[in-house]
Amino acid sequence: MWEAAVEAQIRSAQERGEFDNLPGAGKPIPGRNLPYDESWWIKSFMEREKLPSDLLLPTPLQLRRRVERVPDEVRDLPNEAAVRAFCALLNNEILAWLRLPTGPRVVVRPVNVDEVVRRWRDERRAAAAAPPAPAAEPDAGTPRRVWLPWRRRSAA
Repeated sequence: MWEAAVEAQIRSAQERGEFDNLPGAGKPIPGRNLPYDESWWIKSFMEREKLPSDLLLPTPLQLRRRVERVPDEVRDLPNEAAVRAFCALLNNEILAWLRLPTGPRVVVRPVNVDEVVRRWRDERRAAAAAPPAPAAEPDAGTPRRVWLPWRRRSAA
């Protein structure tokens, strides 16, 4: 009974033309000619949700990647305290993993906080010393409109 009702709905939708001109019509189903991959659903989920592939790495490799990215991560932090806090959190994760290592045997060392702060300061000084990029000049031919709160349009 249930199958008959579903079949009737499909048949009426076909008669109304709801299956005509669907995207992908006449094209092969993606992935059908490829060799079977057991993790196809993980890959499609990560692609669909735009998740980084680093999440599939074992913990020590994730930590190594995070250590490599520390200069980029701290570059935009506002002050030295924030840089030190970021490094402290990362070092806590590394030390927790070192106490109870899982995954492949990979050398992961805590971040040298003083070295990261020194680099951060040097980059800030270099950025401050560099001449600012010239701002784009407004077009002199076009009049600039200024909004003044006491100027209201008349209700004409």
